Amino acid sequence: MLTSVAKFTFNSFQENTFVIHDGDVCVIIDPGCNSSAEEQQLIDFIEENRLEPTAILLTHGHLDHVMGVPFLRKKYGVPFYIHEADVITLKSAPIAAQLYGIPNFTATEEAPTHFLNHGDLLEFGQIRLEVMFTPGHAPGHVVFYNQEDNYVINGDVLFNGSFGRYDLPGGDLATLIASIKNVLFELPDDTLVCCGHGPETTIGAERKHNPILDY
Repeated sequence: MLTSVAKFTFNSFQENTFVIHDGDVCVIIDPGCNSSAEEQQLIDFIEENRLEPTAILLTHGHLDHVMGVPFLRKKYGVPFYIHEADVITLKSAPIAAQLYGIPNFTATEEAPTHFLNHGDLLEFGQIRLEVMFTPGHAPGHVVFYNQEDNYVINGDVLFNGSFGRYDLPGGDLATLIASIKNVLFELPDDTLVCCGHGPETTIGAERKHNPILDY
């Protein structure tokens, strides 16, 4: 394998944060760390493995996936990436924090440094990730596909035996179905799906049994 995937489960939403690295550089995807202990857990992994953070990548801007962005921006000064259509979701995170009663939430006040588009190929050291546009859970949701090592960092589109909510602002069931069936289900069956919540799965398993097939 050219890259390794480390998973951390953070915050009260049990969100999965991923660190992709090649032994030298790393990218942090959907940093949900929301306490000093969670922040330290992430730092310890990066420092113990002597990794150089190079970017923060967001599958989408929902509250539970972006809690650690301000901390990481301050700590490492790395750029962060999001699809332009999901900036509105990112900006609404403070409202969501109030609604869910999340104390001491620090909003991401800086503008994203890069906008993601379908078909983009991101390269950081030996890390190569293809950006795929997968709206429906959020209007600007994307996933990150690594063809060489056969995995996709899928955010909240597809889950092990389930699929993402579509009843939040900007969500839409028909759009989510299209993203799953026309984008994710076009990947090879043995592709490992790293989900934004819960355990991993494969494209083949979900293509056979996921309840989205009933819609």
